[in-house]
Amino acid sequence: MSAPADVSAPVVVINYHKGNLSSVERGLVRAGWENVLVSDDPADIARAAGLVLPGVGSFYDAITFVHESGQDEAIRAAVAASVPFLGICLGLQLLYDRGDEDVPADAAAVSSAGPLGEGLAAGTVFEAPDELGASRRWVRGLGILSGSCTRLESARLKVPHVGWDQAHVTAAGRDCPLLSGLAEGANLYFTHSYAVADDADPAEVAARTHYVRSFPCVAWKGNVFGCQFHPEKSSAAGLAILRNFVSIVKGSEK
Repeated sequence: MSAPADVSAPVVVINYHKGNLSSVERGLVRAGWENVLVSDDPADIARAAGLVLPGVGSFYDAITFVHESGQDEAIRAAVAASVPFLGICLGLQLLYDRGDEDVPADAAAVSSAGPLGEGLAAGTVFEAPDELGASRRWVRGLGILSGSCTRLESARLKVPHVGWDQAHVTAAGRDCPLLSGLAEGANLYFTHSYAVADDADPAEVAARTHYVRSFPCVAWKGNVFGCQFHPEKSSAAGLAILRNFVSIVKGSEK
């Protein structure tokens, strides 16, 4: 177990200038961390005790700002230094290698050393095959987790996926500290049209939700966590998840 975090340092909610972040800020305070800072400054990311990347907007727009502002390098450095990180909704998706949401048709695309955009900077547009082998335009994400993010497609079910749905813990997620005490099949609140695709590394998938397809709804890799649902809008179960994250930041056991 790592040394306890400095409780005078903030948990930083990373602001990429999309939407109202106050509900995430309030949720973290309710969960037990009083010093919460909403900031777009990479210097604040660098000094944070914990980081939360919230989920509003589209993959392309968000990762473009994250890269151009220098937040991407600050995030990678913090993750490498074992700072606890939580991505929420789009914030989870941005952790992955690539996404295809709202990539402009006229954006200049570059060649990639691999199909997931290996070696490219975050926010770079490239062309590569999708899971069916068809060529598609992608934008490179943070590349902290392995896999792609694509649209939920259904002729029968409504997309966007909005409302309460269940999280089913995987074998890899049974020891996930973010899910400590969470009941199997717990109901959580979702609002999204895109989700992590089938090429995600199973070892990094802590829970799944079954809607249109079976998609990862909780990711976990070391000090990096992500959830497709909104814990700040998910009543008691969501608050428990935020409390678990605060506990992780504090370096204490539940």
